[in-house]
Amino acid sequence: MQHPPLFPFPIPSPENSKRNCVIAFTTPQNYAGRLSELIQLKGWTPLWCPTLIVESTQQTISSIHHYLNFTSNEPYSLLEDFSALAFTSRTGITAFSEALSINSAPPLTPNGEILTIAGLGKDAELLDQYFIGKMCENPERIRILVPPIATPSGLVDALGLGQGRKVLCPVPLVIGLDEPPVVPKFLEDLAKRDWIPVRLDAYETRWAGAKCAVEVVTRSEEECGFDAIVFTSTGEVEGLLKSLKEFGLDWEMVRRRCPRMVVAAHGPVTAAGAESLGVGIDVVSSNFGSFDGIVDALSHKWKSLENQES
Repeated sequence: MQHPPLFPFPIPSPENSKRNCVIAFTTPQNYAGRLSELIQLKGWTPLWCPTLIVESTQQTISSIHHYLNFTSNEPYSLLEDFSALAFTSRTGITAFSEALSINSAPPLTPNGEILTIAGLGKDAELLDQYFIGKMCENPERIRILVPPIATPSGLVDALGLGQGRKVLCPVPLVIGLDEPPVVPKFLEDLAKRDWIPVRLDAYETRWAGAKCAVEVVTRSEEECGFDAIVFTSTGEVEGLLKSLKEFGLDWEMVRRRCPRMVVAAHGPVTAAGAESLGVGIDVVSSNFGSFDGIVDALSHKWKSLENQES
């Protein structure tokens, strides 16, 4: 279901300073509020153009429950067979938590091996005491791991050698788009470190449809009506390109219409994915554990440009 823009602000006049510039961003709804607030704190205007719909479904919740419910033959869940649970997104944690909340009992018994639960950056804030309590009555069985580098490869490094142990990986089921290489590479890297990765399609990522590009197309027709566009995943980039194609446009045409537009990527993984799709990136956040990094990177970019012009 396509959601209407959350922030229909007017286009700033050309004489306005960069403090009032318009920042288009393609983030799904579950991240939109956080990024929009940070954009507004900079004195800028957020323009939400979601290219993806990311949500759990009855099917994906059922897939999670497969690992949480006690088996018919044994008094324990399949999750007991795993040494680690590795989340690469906030949505994965949310979907898992949703399944836990409607589960009849914690999937882990009070006694047993420690389960390492890993999350990236600010996403790991959701791995709180409530989450741990729903996982097991004995919190000593749970170890929370937050890699110092908030990327899937950083997560692999933090987990270390698997020594033949199993790791459950709740990841998205991509529908209507080509799956970006991030998740397959993550699973491959785990296997190279002697883990046995088990993929769990914990939620769906779907193309939001052609309408998601309406604002971008409309505001770029004459004089570009936005100053920057922010991508927070490779899937968002592909979603926008697919939508532009529905209007008979490609990325180079948008670039020509908006020569002053700054294209920003939330972290090197997103930047690399965008570049592989032919979308050049001007700004990459170095602090990508949260969205603060990308808005700070944009601010630094414009300050540098202003100093060059003065």
